[in-house]
Amino acid sequence: MSIDRFFGHLALRRTAAAFALTAAVVGGVAAAQQRDPAYASARASGQIGEKMDGYLGFVGSPSAAVKAMVDDLNIKRKAVYAQQAQAQHATVEEYAFTSGCLAIARTVPGEKYQAPDGSWATRTSAPPQRDARCP
Repeated sequence: MSIDRFFGHLALRRTAAAFALTAAVVGGVAAAQQRDPAYASARASGQIGEKMDGYLGFVGSPSAAVKAMVDDLNIKRKAVYAQQAQAQHATVEEYAFTSGCLAIARTVPGEKYQAPDGSWATRTSAPPQRDARCP
């Protein structure tokens, strides 16, 4: 096996492992968020949505309570992303972006998410629009 092919194979395995780990971590964070009735209500009513950068965003002008909740959740997400990015030898931004791709993929019909052009879209029964760089 050539050295280029070896390192290409190694990079592919590392990317797959990072993807699996990201899915597990983001799934855990999402599960914790789903237990919060205020979060579930804000998400279901379209006040907040998943952004491509891995964080929650405001679709309109949030109430003070929704803003505080989202700010807190985004701080928690960033802490997880920072820890996992270091373990995966990636930047926080790279890890957060991959997490955003996964979170958008997991939206359900009626939920808001950020489309690749930056606009807010509502998930239908069709797969969501995702950035071409998403795994």
